[in-house]
Amino acid sequence: METNWEKINAVQRMQDYMMIHQDEKITLRDLAEAAMYSPWHALRAFSELIGKTPFEYLREIRLSTAAIKLRDTNMRILNIAIEASFDSHEGFTKAFTRAFAISPYDYRQCTPPIKLFTYYPIRHYYKTLMKGAEKMSSAVIFTQIIERPERILILKRGIEAKHYFDYCEEVGCDIWGILESIKGALYESIGVWLPESMRKPGTSEYCQAVEMPMNFNGVIPDGFEKITVPKCQYMLFHGEPFQDEDFNDAILTVQNAIKQYNPERYGWKWAPEAGPRFQLSPIGKRGYMEALPVEPIK
Repeated sequence: METNWEKINAVQRMQDYMMIHQDEKITLRDLAEAAMYSPWHALRAFSELIGKTPFEYLREIRLSTAAIKLRDTNMRILNIAIEASFDSHEGFTKAFTRAFAISPYDYRQCTPPIKLFTYYPIRHYYKTLMKGAEKMSSAVIFTQIIERPERILILKRGIEAKHYFDYCEEVGCDIWGILESIKGALYESIGVWLPESMRKPGTSEYCQAVEMPMNFNGVIPDGFEKITVPKCQYMLFHGEPFQDEDFNDAILTVQNAIKQYNPERYGWKWAPEAGPRFQLSPIGKRGYMEALPVEPIK
């Protein structure tokens, strides 16, 4: 009899296969072989854990990849459609418009924020449910000073959230995809802990945001807002690479190191009101990164 983890790992293998082979023809048999299940069993397991069929999921991946190409390249729309495995311009236009409420042509002209697909490994979800059983490991943590210029932060506030999982429950887990769609970002999207001076009464400390140049004049997504953040120096903590399913442990390891770190030994001090503390998305091959504002001791 299969265990829950056997099913989770089978679905994870299908997710990984689709991410790697999204620009190729993919059949249910291909996914079943990746899952090491029968086609019927693979379809049932994926739909049960993800909440949609594998091909609904694959279409979301392909349409979001196509949207990025429309935004960032000069490729012909027909060529983008073909690379997204659509047989015709018309079929691609219909699917794109249904997914994003704007046609590919109109999207290329004005690139408003849209809800792009965001990849969430199913193992992460179940590892999070079991986080009480996780143990922090010892690891090498690298530190360096980085600088952020004066910039605009486009964000969506929560209510009481103090970390990512609370925020997802309050606001939803699709905010990241909207932030990633905003054209002209200085860096990748981030999770931020706002200092008191940047919070509003009745809103959360933690939220998700993207950093934009000061001359940004694009569309602000509904429900989002922009604030100006001053130039600031940060102490960046960078953990070692990790297995993707161990992301929670990797975060705890870095955050535990931060708690024990004394920047004054190196001529710096914490400056919590100088800017928001932020985290980058935990990606196993690069390690988890988190940054806190600092200023030199004079």
